[in-house]
Amino acid sequence: MNSYVLDFQKIDITKLAMVGGKGANLGELSRIEGIQAPEGFCVTTEAYKEIIGNNKEYYSLLDQLSLLKADNREGIAEIGVKIRKVIEGIAIPQGIDNEITRHLEQLGVINAGVS
Repeated sequence: MNSYVLDFQKIDITKLAMVGGKGANLGELSRIEGIQAPEGFCVTTEAYKEIIGNNKEYYSLLDQLSLLKADNREGIAEIGVKIRKVIEGIAIPQGIDNEITRHLEQLGVINAGVS
């Protein structure tokens, strides 16, 4: 089974490709004595890939976005809104949802059994 969520304490710079730059840095900070990094976790790039899957509309919008010039702020904003709507409409697979929920429960963000 893939791990879709990693606690900060299990992340270091070698996990950069799995959690991105911010995640890797938070993991590194959480290991430094005297630094007060928040408790937390990262959802991995593997989870993102599974959630996005082969969503044709999403990839079509990314293709359209890549054709715009950087100064076309209006066009970028319009496509950005569409991308956000597509992402918000994608159902998160149950296994990923369960892992995220379990980590939120461990942090006390939500009560067990309530999401």
